[in-house]
Amino acid sequence: MRTKTTEMFGLDAPIFAFSHCRDVVVEATRAGGMGVLGTTRLDPEQLEQELRWIDDHTNGRPYGLDLALPNKMEKVRDMADRDLVLPREHIAFVDTLLADAGIPPLPSDEHEKLHLGSPGFRLTAEGGMELIEVALKHPQIKLVVSALGVAPPDMVELLHAHGIKVGALVGSVAHALRQQQAGMDILVAQGMEAGAHTGNIASMVLWPQVVDAVAPLPVLAAGGVGRGRQMAAALALGAEGVWCGSIWLGTRESELSPEMKERFFEAKSEDAVQRRVLTGKQCRMLRSKFTEAWEAPGAPKPLPMPLQSMLVAEARSRIERARNKDFMTYYVGQIVGDMTFETSVRNVVYEMLTELSDTFDRFEQQMKED
Repeated sequence: MRTKTTEMFGLDAPIFAFSHCRDVVVEATRAGGMGVLGTTRLDPEQLEQELRWIDDHTNGRPYGLDLALPNKMEKVRDMADRDLVLPREHIAFVDTLLADAGIPPLPSDEHEKLHLGSPGFRLTAEGGMELIEVALKHPQIKLVVSALGVAPPDMVELLHAHGIKVGALVGSVAHALRQQQAGMDILVAQGMEAGAHTGNIASMVLWPQVVDAVAPLPVLAAGGVGRGRQMAAALALGAEGVWCGSIWLGTRESELSPEMKERFFEAKSEDAVQRRVLTGKQCRMLRSKFTEAWEAPGAPKPLPMPLQSMLVAEARSRIERARNKDFMTYYVGQIVGDMTFETSVRNVVYEMLTELSDTFDRFEQQMKED
């Protein structure tokens, strides 16, 4: 099949696979789509290591990067600043919650590594530009996508000067028009069914609205996409491909622990809830005792980004280390209800394309019958 996005990047299939895991990026790229590496957990040195590995395993095929660039966060924050900038009552709430659940503190070496050795919270234009400088050394990178806000003009100009397409995630027509005016080459219309940061408009409504508003700019459909019939719906609504994130979390290449995957396989779609617990901004994540504690009477209000991320980072590490499934959570969309067993990235791509082909065949047969 051919769409504007397969022609733009030389792909075999218009499937864009967002993941924080380099293995998923590689396998999706090798399968004919485009892997897109999330960078929010990486500093420039770590990113360089990841990109070298991806370059070595993708046979020269193109792949992309995703940057989070929130408009209202101007300073890179380090975990070492945590106790200086966070309200004591919020720290006490989290510590008490985990102590009551019997979740032990981190060992001293792991605590020190988290607080002194982490890359910090670099979701700023400054932090993004540092990552861009690394990306420009890797010619297989053909797409950089921004989330949470509009990329600075100098960043867009720099990427375009190096022949790299620039895109953005949007959750409304207003967002889409702002990004179009900022010079984007491609947009990702993300419905509220998606995992992580989302808006409030459902995919079936949002996709055609954005397609019509920014035509002829190509649009990828995101939010609740993990099957071929959903891909067919996206194409029928005017999208030039699909952007998938949550569906890769249940694969063997995923970065998640076996316990976290088990939680996904046990979950229903309604267990993917929108909360501000993890970052301070509205995110869709898996319901757990940790997420719901923040909804209880007397719980503190989540802090703004990046302070909430700083607050819960250690708690998430403690929960993961203790393998406490009741308190585990992770960003995931409503497609989690279709994730019932571990598979592979390549198999997800194959099944999506097979179901897409079967859907087109059914449409063709129905048209003949009419």
